[in-house]
Amino acid sequence: MINAQGTYEEHSTEPGTALLLAAAPAGKGCLIDAAAVLPTLAAVPPSALTGTAAATVVELADPLDPQAVLTRIRTAAAQPGPLHLYVTGQLQLDHRQRLLHLALARTTPSTLRYTALPWHWLTGEIALRRPHTTTVVLDLVADAAAWDHVRAGGLGLGHGVRLYGRVAPPPPRRTVLTPAYLRAYADIWRSGERPAPARLHEVAAACAGPADALFLASDTRFPDPAHGVTVQPTGTTSAQIAATGATSAQVAPARTAPAQVAPAQSVPVPARVRPAPAHAEPAPPRAVPAPVAPVPAARPAEGGDPHPALLAAAQAGRHGEAAAIAATWESEALRAHGAGSPQAIHWLEVRADLARLAQDPGRSCELWTAVAQARLARGEALTDEDVEAAVDRAHHQWEQVGDPARARAQATALTALRHQVPGRRPGALEAIQRRLDALGAGSRTA
Repeated sequence: MINAQGTYEEHSTEPGTALLLAAAPAGKGCLIDAAAVLPTLAAVPPSALTGTAAATVVELADPLDPQAVLTRIRTAAAQPGPLHLYVTGQLQLDHRQRLLHLALARTTPSTLRYTALPWHWLTGEIALRRPHTTTVVLDLVADAAAWDHVRAGGLGLGHGVRLYGRVAPPPPRRTVLTPAYLRAYADIWRSGERPAPARLHEVAAACAGPADALFLASDTRFPDPAHGVTVQPTGTTSAQIAATGATSAQVAPARTAPAQVAPAQSVPVPARVRPAPAHAEPAPPRAVPAPVAPVPAARPAEGGDPHPALLAAAQAGRHGEAAAIAATWESEALRAHGAGSPQAIHWLEVRADLARLAQDPGRSCELWTAVAQARLARGEALTDEDVEAAVDRAHHQWEQVGDPARARAQATALTALRHQVPGRRPGALEAIQRRLDALGAGSRTA
């Protein structure tokens, strides 16, 4: 809302949280100088980043470890007030699983699955938040495979999330892009103006390129039960997107000259990001493929059984979509029945199995470990069949984790569980130690 001083503020009395994540590979694989925008954003008052009177800002510049990034995202997502997540970097596609990843500093094409942040980790965490309390602003570049995936509808963040951003196609060889879209945000805020998010996106889209980039805009007031991304018809401007009251994350290439999305008089744009003159030639239209229609699933409030849709999505390779739907149902179970309830544990188990189907054993191990811990916290017996099954599944998935550092990190919690729940087959603790020895862990389980 706009306050008496003419400044935009979220309709919330709670402090806000802003997480600034800038990530890109080091070396010749880098497509965007992601961290270049952080000093500019750091000069912006924290209240501008969140639209709230009080705010906490967390920066992650060129992080190395996907687990560390997940922990920061999870911590920010756990805050009750408005969350604004600003992400700049590059998207890459895992060709084996057909899953998007945000490349981190040590990411290479051959190590993508172990050194990059799976996109569905991010979507899964924010899906657990209260609807309409999360805003995600993206300034990304995609490699060739990820670009095709995004244009076909592969960048859904779930319902109840307000989304704005730019995704640029892969630049020419030896060219490194800059986060021009987010830089425009920072320049406008530093000028003292506080336009509403939709208006801010409109101006930033007019200032940023390249001409064939995709610009995303959605409004959480009109959540869509489908978790995919729709493609706006050729010729639609950012202003028209904002006027449609779109029901899902709409993607529109910047096919018109910036002058056709002129800034309002109440938003003076700094000279270095001012739109092009009115006589600029419009960019030529580009053919945009039709989106892949996601499997519809009933919302929690509507009832119905979501499991068939979840399984269909997972079997079709749309693992991010399946994970987001399951996380939404888990969030509803947590609100309705509380943490540790049978309903919440059920959806934690569903998410663990979906991670297994997505061939993400590290995530599956983490979730099955959480299931076992939740059941024990409820007072279920150490010999209970469900408890033993959760520990056995966590152990099995841990054996499949290919990244030695991640396997060693997860061994601590698994070993603690195995001391409590050794299982019905002897030698489980010894098996953990043998693998740790093979990994060079240099520690004992006893």
